[in-house]
Amino acid sequence: MSLLVAIDHNPTTEPVLGRPAPEKLIAGDPHFKTWAQDEANDGDICSGVWEATPGETRSAKGSTFEFCQILSGVVELTEEGAAPRVFRAGDSLILKPGFKGIWKTIETVRKVYVTVG
Repeated sequence: MSLLVAIDHNPTTEPVLGRPAPEKLIAGDPHFKTWAQDEANDGDICSGVWEATPGETRSAKGSTFEFCQILSGVVELTEEGAAPRVFRAGDSLILKPGFKGIWKTIETVRKVYVTVG
């Protein structure tokens, strides 16, 4: 088993399909695709590629730390009590444990993610 893992930005495997839980949906009809590519520490650390179509959802990280690199598309994130921030292709961000806010996909977004927790 190699300890060096490359993340494929355009995976050809079948993704896991998803939608937001009804209580998290604010607007639109977003659909999600997830291509999990690596897992460590019994699932405590996960990485891969995630894609979402336009829509608006509530986001809460709980005890999870997440790093994201936006590969394509545009999103607006609004942390509770803060002004909205826009992220687009080429941007990277961290959602720290305890983050609560709104994730608004403006243009279909694809991101690399690494979650810990």
